Amino acid sequence: MYRPNRKIPCVYMRGGTSKAVFFHDKDLPKDENERDRVILSAFGSPDRRQIDGMGGANTSTSKVAVIKKSGRPGMDVDYTFGQVDVNAPIVGKTMNCGNISSAVGPFAIDEGLVEAVEPMTEVHIFNTNTGKEIIAQVPVKDGRAVTEGDFAIDGVPGTAAKVTLKFVAPQGAASGKLLPTGHARDTIEIEGKTYEYSFVDAANPVIFVHPEDFGVKGTEIPSEFNALPDCKEICRILEIIRGTGAVMLGFAKDLEDARINSQTLPKIAFITRPTDYTSGSGKEIGSRDVDCVGRLFSVGMKMIDAYMGTGAICTVTAANTPGTIVNEIARESLGTDRITHLRIGHPWGIMDAYADLKENEDGSHEVLSGNLDRTARRIMDGNVYVRD
Repeated sequence: MYRPNRKIPCVYMRGGTSKAVFFHDKDLPKDENERDRVILSAFGSPDRRQIDGMGGANTSTSKVAVIKKSGRPGMDVDYTFGQVDVNAPIVGKTMNCGNISSAVGPFAIDEGLVEAVEPMTEVHIFNTNTGKEIIAQVPVKDGRAVTEGDFAIDGVPGTAAKVTLKFVAPQGAASGKLLPTGHARDTIEIEGKTYEYSFVDAANPVIFVHPEDFGVKGTEIPSEFNALPDCKEICRILEIIRGTGAVMLGFAKDLEDARINSQTLPKIAFITRPTDYTSGSGKEIGSRDVDCVGRLFSVGMKMIDAYMGTGAICTVTAANTPGTIVNEIARESLGTDRITHLRIGHPWGIMDAYADLKENEDGSHEVLSGNLDRTARRIMDGNVYVRD
């Protein structure tokens, strides 16, 4: 039977180093399963090229954001993030994306969900994935979010207006605990070899490991890593560690279930000391330019080209958590346990992460918020046509 496709309003936006299709909640089906089918059709998933939809055939460009005006006290909008799987009919909603979060404020202002106040509008965002608040500071002129500016981030060509994000009380976003295992460091034995890791849950849970334990430097860019003769074996071991974390969090019943049904969380990352390397853009990164070097892996155990925003929040929080692998590296680099600014070397350059800290009476401190400076831009608005 022949019939036209369904037309649904949407906005295509870049947020940081990612892109997403933005929908108003009211324009999508209420039934969760039907909603997921609509989103999958809009992206052309599952298909490794996503040729029949708006997906960009990789995890950084296969993301969705659903926004509505919030009824929660003190909040302006509710924001639900979805990681649309390229190869499987899955819309993962257990995590948030820090880069896409930077586009939520501009979207809300331009769509009239938040009153525009010049020169800066503060948008209070409730992320439904983590149950956490994000405060976006968005420059505004003539009732719209400002796009052009002189701020640059590695991984995005040119300059744009700066959007500052504050991830309020990021600890325990998925597990309810900063350290899901109860320890700053743990070890796991796999096939006779012991691997050390730090499992930290802030904005999103990340398992940090030593790249040296896997026979790599931790400065490889994705193309170099993928070309390693033992890349598949390294990824197999990384997935065992990551899957073990998914089981700990209750996201999976066993390693196989984690591999299939909990690919988005937790994340796993190489983290190592400052060292010289050449980024994917050809930019030379010096050891004095960074405080640590990180490599994050996404769905399907793929090393990503830049660095996740929530991963950066987790990293700066881990740097302020005594005893973690990240804390040891950052403390050596900066000479202090109190780290308000962390420069993370990633495959495409450097990402700056900040922390607002509260000093406790015993001399310790806690992270009140993890902060990022990003840029965002509306690329297109109109309608996407989805299959029944």
